Amino acid sequence: MADQKFDVAVIGAGPGGYVAAIRASQLGLKTVIIEREHLGGVCLNWGCIPTKALLRTAEVYTNMKHAEAFGLKAENIGFDLDAVVQRSRKISKQLAGGIGYLMKKHKVTVIDGVAKFTGANGKGPSLTVTDKDGKTQTVHADHKIIATGARARTIPQAGLEPDGKFIWTAKEAMVPDTFPKRLLVIGSGAIGIEFASFYNALGAETTVVEMIDRILPAEDEEISAFALKAFQSQGMKIHTGAQVEKLEKGKDSVTAHLKMKDGKTEKQEFDRVVLAIGIVGNTENLGLEDIGVKVDRGHIVVDEYLSTGVKGVYAIGDVVGAPWLAHKASHEGVICVEKIAGLNNVHPLDTSLIPGCTYCSPQVASVGLTEAKAKAAGYKVKVGKFPFQGNGKAIALGEPEGLIKTIFDEKTGELLGAHLIGAEVTELIQGFGIARTMEATEEDLFHTIFPHPTLSEMMHESVLDAYGRVMHI
Repeated sequence: MADQKFDVAVIGAGPGGYVAAIRASQLGLKTVIIEREHLGGVCLNWGCIPTKALLRTAEVYTNMKHAEAFGLKAENIGFDLDAVVQRSRKISKQLAGGIGYLMKKHKVTVIDGVAKFTGANGKGPSLTVTDKDGKTQTVHADHKIIATGARARTIPQAGLEPDGKFIWTAKEAMVPDTFPKRLLVIGSGAIGIEFASFYNALGAETTVVEMIDRILPAEDEEISAFALKAFQSQGMKIHTGAQVEKLEKGKDSVTAHLKMKDGKTEKQEFDRVVLAIGIVGNTENLGLEDIGVKVDRGHIVVDEYLSTGVKGVYAIGDVVGAPWLAHKASHEGVICVEKIAGLNNVHPLDTSLIPGCTYCSPQVASVGLTEAKAKAAGYKVKVGKFPFQGNGKAIALGEPEGLIKTIFDEKTGELLGAHLIGAEVTELIQGFGIARTMEATEEDLFHTIFPHPTLSEMMHESVLDAYGRVMHI
C-alpha cells in the first residue's frame, strides 16, 4: 500500500476518535481515522448502547410483571435470552454502521488496521499501520490523536482473572451463553450496578460486593444510601466494605471467598461472576515509549489541550483517564481539534461540568460537587431536596420513588452540584448541566418556568427548597 499524507490522523474510532475526525474535517483538515476492530469503539459495540438496550428490556419486563397496577393483564410473563441479546446486538450493529456513513459524509478516510508510532522526524513521529493480512503502510500526518480507549481492569490474583466462561467482564455479560440463577457482581460503580440491575430484574439472585463503605461511591452519599435501599427492596444482596479474596471454579459454578466488613470470611456459590472494578487505558503496543509519550498508571499524560508534550501527538478520551465517559471523550476530541486548527476561544475541559449517568433502576445522575466535596472545598452551602412522591407526573407514571438534591453556594447563589435518583433522571440532568455551564444562580432557576405536569418540575422545587420556598411538600 502506498504511503499517505494527512493533516490529522486519529487512532481509534470510538466516540472520542470519530467525533474528533468529523470536527477536523469540518475545519478543512484532511483527516484519516485508523481502527483495528469496530467503528464506534467499545461505546457503540460493547458498552453504552448495547447495555442500554438490555436495560430497556429489563425495564419493560418489570413493567409487564406489574401490569395489574396499571389496570392491565399480562399472564405467563417470560423472556427469551437469545432474543434479548440479539436485539441489543442489532441496535449496536445499526449504530456502528451509521458511523461508517458519517465518515463518508465528512470525507474522512478510514483505514482498518493496527497503528504504531515509528521514528520521529522533524515534524514528529510517523505512524505505521498493519492490516489484518499483515501488510503495512506509513501514514504521515502533522497531528496524531490517540483515541484508543480503555478495557476492563482485572485483578492479578489467582482465580480472579476473567476466563470468558465463569468470570465475565462487561463484554461477556452482554452476550451471556446462559442465564445465571446466581450472579456475583464485583464492584458497584456504574458498570457493575447496571449489570446487577439487568440480571436482578430478569430474576437472577444477584449479589454485589463493594470494597468501599457504600455503593456508587462517586455519587453523593445521600443518593448512594437511597440507591442501596432501592436495590435491596428489589431483592439484591449488597455487601459494602467487603472484598472477594478468592474464586474457585468448579464444574458448573464458582465458589467465592468473601471477606465481609466484620473481617469474617464466607463462602458463597454462584453460577457466574461479573468483574466490574474499573478500566485501564489501551496504551500498549503503540510505540509510545519509543517517542517519549508519558504513561502514568495506565493512562496517557496530557495537558489542558490534550497535548502529550511530544510534537504533534495528542490523546483524548478514556486513554487519558477519568471520568471514563463517552461524552467526555467526544468533547475532548472537539477541544483538541479546534486547538490544532488555531481557533480562538477554545476552552479547556472543566470536568465539574460533565454529567454522570447510571442507567440502573432507579436511574442515577449527577453533575458538579457532592455536598461533602462542596463543604470540603470551603463552601458554605444551601441544600434543597424534593421527593418524587410530591410530583404528579411521577405518581401518574407509577414511579413515586426518587429524590432530587441541589447544592448552592450560600454566598453567591451559584449552583455547585445536582444529584438525582429516580425515573428518567438521566434525561433531566442536562437541565442542571446547562445551568452549571451558564453559571446560573438560584435567581436564574427561580425565574425559569418549568412545564406542568413533568418530572422536571421537581428540579425547580428542589431549588426552591434550598431557599425555603418549596411549594409542594
